[in-house]
Amino acid sequence: MDDRQIAVVVNNSNKNVTVIETIDAIAKAGFKNVFVQWYNVNWDISQEEQLAYIRKKGLNVIFAHLGYQNINDLWAENEAGNKLVDRFKKDIKICKENNIPMVIMHLTTGIEAPIHSETGLKRIKELADYAQELNMKIAFENTKIKGYLDYVMENIPNENVGICFDSGHYHVHFDDDFAFAKFKDRIFAVHLHDNDKSDDLHLMPFDGTLDWEETIRKLKACNYTGPITLELCYRYQYLNMSVEDFYKKGYEVGQKLKELFENIK
Repeated sequence: MDDRQIAVVVNNSNKNVTVIETIDAIAKAGFKNVFVQWYNVNWDISQEEQLAYIRKKGLNVIFAHLGYQNINDLWAENEAGNKLVDRFKKDIKICKENNIPMVIMHLTTGIEAPIHSETGLKRIKELADYAQELNMKIAFENTKIKGYLDYVMENIPNENVGICFDSGHYHVHFDDDFAFAKFKDRIFAVHLHDNDKSDDLHLMPFDGTLDWEETIRKLKACNYTGPITLELCYRYQYLNMSVEDFYKKGYEVGQKLKELFENIK
């Protein structure tokens, strides 16, 4: 039997509710595991306060999604790129101190970025080595621009470096075209959500047009054994239900995905 856990993001973009109400609804729905958005922005309830409340509710934090403000500077020949390394090192250290074992990072943001380069690779290698010293994992996400993930994974052999497969990006930005075989055994985490290919909508799985059976078959072929991690957002049509009912439905969808993982060969 597949005993993997079901997890969900503590999303600061939820509409009409506070993040505390979001955390309460997540716990009430039956989730035991969450991931946090460690974005270093001025939220009304700080990321540190959120983390303390998450722990108070008895929830386990499986990873932190680091911010991607100005992330394209990683690839540029400028001082801003060097400062990004310092910022991410600080975030990784804070996560380690808070017993969060893994961080998720973007490699680009938007639809244009400087070409992947030795400069960027050197910076990412520095982050990877630093995380390795702290016994931390880094998983890089498939975002809007192809090529960067392949470049990094081909050139950084660290065992603590893997990828975070984002199903929504895969569907809307990649048109379901992704080199799963290339990343076999290197998928450390997933962001599971849906869309109709019009935008990165963060719908619940099965509410968009993604083929979930085929996607899970490919994840299993890559030997992904981690949690079923939902990256959901309480907005759009979901505002017709309460936030409690939203996360209750989300947990039920997670169970449905778990059954697919168990039954698909």
